Amino acid sequence: MNETKVRQLKNGRKLRFTNEDLWGYIFIAAAMIIFCVFTLYPVFNAIYTSFLEYKPFGSEFVGLQNYVDTLKYSKFNLFYKAALNTLVYTAVVVPLSLLISFTVAVMILPFSKKTQSVFKAVYYLPGVASGVALSVVWLWLYDSSPDGLFNQLLGFFGIPAQNWLSSTKTAMLSLMIMALLSSHGTQIITYIAALLGIDNSYFEAAELDGATFFQKVRFIVWPLVKPTTLFLMVTGVIGSFQVFMNAYMMTGGGPDNATTMIGLLIYNNAFEYGKYGLACAQAILLTIVIAIMSLFQFRLMGVDVEY
Repeated sequence: MNETKVRQLKNGRKLRFTNEDLWGYIFIAAAMIIFCVFTLYPVFNAIYTSFLEYKPFGSEFVGLQNYVDTLKYSKFNLFYKAALNTLVYTAVVVPLSLLISFTVAVMILPFSKKTQSVFKAVYYLPGVASGVALSVVWLWLYDSSPDGLFNQLLGFFGIPAQNWLSSTKTAMLSLMIMALLSSHGTQIITYIAALLGIDNSYFEAAELDGATFFQKVRFIVWPLVKPTTLFLMVTGVIGSFQVFMNAYMMTGGGPDNATTMIGLLIYNNAFEYGKYGLACAQAILLTIVIAIMSLFQFRLMGVDVEY
């Protein structure tokens, strides 16, 4: 709002609706309509449905019962086990994924721009591929027979073949390895962009003081990419709490629900058992947990971060 319009408001005069304003509203109308129809409405509808025992015809209002059933502790309630699986998966995958991405980005940086582009394309390629296609490849890698690739590697070291996806001891580890080896493209590109934004004068001054490579990384690079790390950590935790494709395609949540994540549990309750109200209640609780986790991360790491 310019100074002229501000003066008009102070003087009690009405603002004129110009053609420029009209075209502005027209241009944002399409995006707003899509947002309201496909994002805002489903959110409010999910909140409403979470208070119902949903049926295609004649849903019954049950108040907070779906939330009580979700939070009620019993050996038959999978919510806590799914939450624990999700927390373990997140605690391992997100930090290691950031560490791997940062390390690879630092290693790529000294190369020429053309070589950097080649590495970016190679690392980003799995992100373009279909999740179903990647899962098929990993199912082949995790083949429980001695001919499976991973089992062949174990056999080379004299270790017996493992039943990777059908054992409670290795199923979750298998999903973690899959995530750590196939989902770094976006993070690496983001880190490289952040590293390219660091002024060379910092490194020149460090070299004059006799700083080693690791000292440069620790005292210059890492603090200056902290905003990027915070962003990637927040988005990584959000994505990890919503993980679904890996567990659904690789293990189906088994064995013995050892890889059942909250996202998969919500899907099963809604589309396998028809408990839409319960699924919506769990989805709302998941949203609240993600919001709290994101706020905690901003509080923890965002103290000395400038945006």
